Amino acid sequence: MSSPTIPAVLLILLAVASSAPAAEFVAQTTEVVETKAVFGQVEARNTVPARARIGGTIQSIAVSEGSEVSEGQVIAIVVDEKLALQRDAAEAQVKGLQSQLDNAATELARAEQLFRSGTAPQSRVDTARTQLEVYTNQLAAAESDRAVIEQQSREGQVLAPASGRVLSVPVTPGSVILAGEEIARVAGGGTFLRLSLPERHAAAIVEGDTVTVGERVLSAGGAVTTREGRLAKVYPEIRDGRVEADVEVEGLGDFFVGERTLVWIPVGRRPAITLPVAAVTTRHGVDTVRIATDAGELDVAVVLGEIFADGDGERVEILTGIHEGDRVVLP
Repeated sequence: MSSPTIPAVLLILLAVASSAPAAEFVAQTTEVVETKAVFGQVEARNTVPARARIGGTIQSIAVSEGSEVSEGQVIAIVVDEKLALQRDAAEAQVKGLQSQLDNAATELARAEQLFRSGTAPQSRVDTARTQLEVYTNQLAAAESDRAVIEQQSREGQVLAPASGRVLSVPVTPGSVILAGEEIARVAGGGTFLRLSLPERHAAAIVEGDTVTVGERVLSAGGAVTTREGRLAKVYPEIRDGRVEADVEVEGLGDFFVGERTLVWIPVGRRPAITLPVAAVTTRHGVDTVRIATDAGELDVAVVLGEIFADGDGERVEILTGIHEGDRVVLP
């Protein structure tokens, strides 16, 4: 028996394909989310300055821009030479009062002994006791003054106010500063994205919405990979026609503070007819969708809109050509 010719084989395949049932479903209007692409800027949750507590000269700085610090870590030392002189003076005063106190205690003991032997009056004992109390109080005051000076000397250590990364160090060793001046600026508490949107979107954005965040768009280049974030806060004040919002997203630790990246944020919802991308066929630059009617199947020209991704795959919005209730045939 001779084998069938090539045209015969093609006719058999076409007959089999034409006899296979096509998938069919009814076009329905669904709600789609409109998104707007904006730039979000990475901000530190807490940006706090490390300030000098005393005035003086910066002796040393232990950090630089980009250093990681822990709360309470010594990042610089400020020295005031006058404090050393004041501490020496206070120490000398304490020693002098201690000697006078010891002498007053000896005098009181002698007066009490003479009083018991009947050779000294009570007034001498009272005078010696009063003198002892005066020197005791003066010594306590001098020791307190010395403690204040020692505490001021210890406050020459500039401590990190929070754990995080040093953003800037505006001073150098040898600089003369006053109390309260900024030695370093520390970013801590994690990072988030700060968005600024036109005020027409203020009523449409809702706290808790899921947003799409780019992966270091400005510095990486090439294909854009994304991650999900959450709209954590919408600020109630509009400034210069723009509303600000904060987005929380995991993994921002590899970003620079101040770096910008793309964020797609939902700004509204609207009804639309969407079909699977596979339902659209393009021939000679014309997009068509096959629908089933009572008279048979018919190819209808359509105008496409945006492409959306959902759990069932990619779907495309149909702007014109398909109406709700049409029976769409999948190829």
